[in-house]
Amino acid sequence: MDAFVGSLVQLLIDWGYFGLFISALLAGSIIPFSSELVMIALVKVGLNPAICVLSATLGNTIGGMTCYYMGRLGKIDWIEKYFKVKKEKVDKMQAFLQGKGALMAFFAFLPFVGEAIAIALGFMRSNVWLTTSSMFAGKLVRYILMLLALQGVISMF
Repeated sequence: MDAFVGSLVQLLIDWGYFGLFISALLAGSIIPFSSELVMIALVKVGLNPAICVLSATLGNTIGGMTCYYMGRLGKIDWIEKYFKVKKEKVDKMQAFLQGKGALMAFFAFLPFVGEAIAIALGFMRSNVWLTTSSMFAGKLVRYILMLLALQGVISMF
């Protein structure tokens, strides 16, 4: 499996910006994937960092919105089966998000809870445009900070 993942990462790097977009889309959905590796490799080989951040952000946002739309469908059995997110986790997230609204999609980039945030917002039928723009902003900030860390402007602990 590791050889397959390594080959896939190399293929996505070879595809440049489009490969980064695809890797970020996969990572933004429920599929465990590291778009960061692809972005780091592409920046190191000389691709434009701003376009890399934009490609990654767009792909990751679209991936995150797949979770939102799965929640919007309201088929919890599909979510548990295909996304491996338990109903209890979605219920807890809905309770937490109650009254906070679509702006909480900003935090959909967080590991372990990001997909639950997006799914819960879909269940709650939050405003799709506000959800999308909030999610985009959060993911954009994350990729910018990661790029800055990569370039040595900030240090990661």
